[in-house]
Formats: sequence, structure tokens, C-alpha cells
Amino acid sequence: MRVLFLSRWFPYPPDNGSRIRIYNLLRGLAAQHEVTLLSFADGTVDEAHMAAVRQMCVHVETAPYRPFVPSRPRALVALLSPLPRSVRDTESAEMRRLVAAAIRQQAFDVVIASQIDMASYARGLPVPVKILEELELTYRYEQVANEPNLVRRARRALTWWKLVAYVRRLLADFHGVTAVSLRERDTIARLAPPGYPLAVVPNGVDVALYRADFGPPVPDALIYNGALTYGPNFDAVDFFAREILPLIRAERPAVRLLVTGAYTGVRVDRLPRGAGLELAGYLPDIRPAVARSWACVVPLRQGGGSRLKILEALAAGTPVISTSKGAEGLDLVAERDFLLADTPADFAAATLRVLRDPVLREMLSRNGRRVVAARYDWQPIVQRLNAFIERMVTRAGDSRRVGSRLAHRG
Repeated sequence: MRVLFLSRWFPYPPDNGSRIRIYNLLRGLAAQHEVTLLSFADGTVDEAHMAAVRQMCVHVETAPYRPFVPSRPRALVALLSPLPRSVRDTESAEMRRLVAAAIRQQAFDVVIASQIDMASYARGLPVPVKILEELELTYRYEQVANEPNLVRRARRALTWWKLVAYVRRLLADFHGVTAVSLRERDTIARLAPPGYPLAVVPNGVDVALYRADFGPPVPDALIYNGALTYGPNFDAVDFFAREILPLIRAERPAVRLLVTGAYTGVRVDRLPRGAGLELAGYLPDIRPAVARSWACVVPLRQGGGSRLKILEALAAGTPVISTSKGAEGLDLVAERDFLLADTPADFAAATLRVLRDPVLREMLSRNGRRVVAARYDWQPIVQRLNAFIERMVTRAGDSRRVGSRLAHRG
């Protein structure tokens, strides 16, 4: 099949959660189909990075991405629009031109809009099957439900109302939607017509990449592998540094938390930068840092989807201590595959268990590797996406044949 893939993120290098997902889905789809990629890019794309993507895709074009700025005049005017402000403010004439040119040049069987940012560019296209890939709504809903300030809650409720109305219009134009977890799927299902085609296509990890020997784990070394540019990650690190790390260091003063990932433009001065917290910044290869940590902590309290950071740690054999929110959407068993804790005291106690007990660490390491290899390797995940695509194509073909027969009878 000929597939047109629309992406908010240029997928190479695969160095954040979105890029990792898009890169691996593209790689798997391109092994079976002719894939054209039209992608936004944050700045100029390095020629080597472009070459890496062109090895997978038959055609690749990019457009510059303009991030959402709430104070920009177009964003302020969009307060009066029925569309979400971010959709109106980030609208790209260049991306629309690229999409129109691609459609003129050849006929596609499927268009995949990756994430809600790309949905508007797929609407109305004369393509038999349109799929919205990785629709995420839970985080936005929780922002409303968990906001204690009445004024901010009212503003967020308006944003949520606009988003719901927009998503319902999208569902009418797309033939199917994928989500990364059962919870995300159920949130979407509440907005969709009965029987609407929804599929869970979870996040994954390239298990083979984590089989290398990166050296022995370092005692008292903890890691949080998530960029602080994402709000829920910042909240998780702030929560851990303020309320959990002091409890741990009271018993093991040498314990340190390494936070990896970009933090450009983030007010890191708001974090409690006392003893025990280190910011590594962007790492071109995160595997050694994860593999050599004694444990990975995931004290998330916000957000949706499923956590690549947990899958990366488990694939590296690094035990995970997580909140319920952090492990949400993952098919893992607490006390077998990871440790679960939600309060600061319980989280500190669970972390200390792993730090003190090499036997427990080895058991969690072994089980974590096994469950990730069995359930979260990218190859079967891509097969799941491909099966959903083929089902939508078959369904569209059946609909066209029925329509043709009815027209003939008429």
C-alpha cells in the first residue's frame, strides 16, 4: 500500500518519546509499504538525519514548526474560535502546501496523522482511509478535574470543551483512531459513536538495543529519564526532590538522582537544587546512563499515555519504582516486574528496599527484561498497527463495493 504519514516530529534522531514512537512505527510500516513522510521540523534538519529517514521512506519533505505561543495575537484572537487555540495558532500554510502537492502527485491508500497536531492536515483528503494515530486526551481532562483554583479550572474547562468538540469533528472525518493505552482508548470511546474503530497500539522499546554490556550498576545511583520541558516530568522531579529524596538520603546520604533530557527554557531554578539532584541535560545515547543506575524512579502524578521511560529502564535491566500514574497503561505486575508506591513515605521505602537488597534488584531486573521482551518489543507492536490499517482498508473497500452496487441498482 501507499501510505502518507504526517508527523509533528521529525523522527530522527529518535531521542524523545514522540520521536522514538514515530521512528519505530515508520521503520516497521516502511518494511511492508511505500511510505511518504511529511514532517514538521524544529530548525534545520541535519543531512545525516535526513539520509537516515530517507533510507526508510520513498519520499520525505519537511516544513518549519511554529510552536504554540499563547500570547501571540493569532492565539489571542483564537479565544473566540471554536477550534482549540493551539490548532489555530500553529496552523502552517507550508505544511498544507506539502500535503496538497503529495496528493496531486500520487494516489495514496492510507493517510496517517500522527498525534492531534497533524489531524487538521488530513481532514478532507481524497484518500480511502484516514487514521489518527496516538490520540491523547486523558492528560487534558485531568488538568480540569484536578485543578483546585476555580478561575484556572474554568479556563481549563473551556479549553477541554473546545477540544472535545474538535475531536468529535475529527472522528467524523477519520476512519479509525489509535491510542497508547486502554485508558486513553476508553476516554476516546466516550466521545465516539458506538462501534467506532479504535485500537490500542502501545509504546514500545527496541529490546535488542539494550542487550549490550554497559558496565555494572552503580550503588546509590538513581535516574529519571525524562525531559523537563514536558510539564508532568518537571512536576515529577520537583515532587521527588522535595518530598521523597530527603527521606531516602536521611538513611543513605550518598544517594543521587540523575535527571536526563533537555531543559532549555525551563525554570530549573524552581527545583530544590540541594544535595543529591543532578541535571544531565540532553544525552545522545541514554542507554549507558539508564543501565548503570541502580534504579529508575518514576514519581509521575500527571500525564497520559504509557511511559517509554519505564520500558527503557526495564529493557536495560534497571529496576523501576513508580507511582500508579507512572505505570498507568502498562501491563506490569507490582512486586514482580516493578515496585509500586504513591505516597512520599511509601516511595522512599520502596526505593530503599532496592538500594539495600541486591537480590531484590536482580529479581526485578530479570523480570523486567522478560516482560518487556514479551510484550513491548516494537516488532509485534508495529504488526498490531499494520493489522488495524489493513482492517480499515478492507472495511473501506467493502463500503465502496456496497455503494457501487447500490448506485448500479439505482
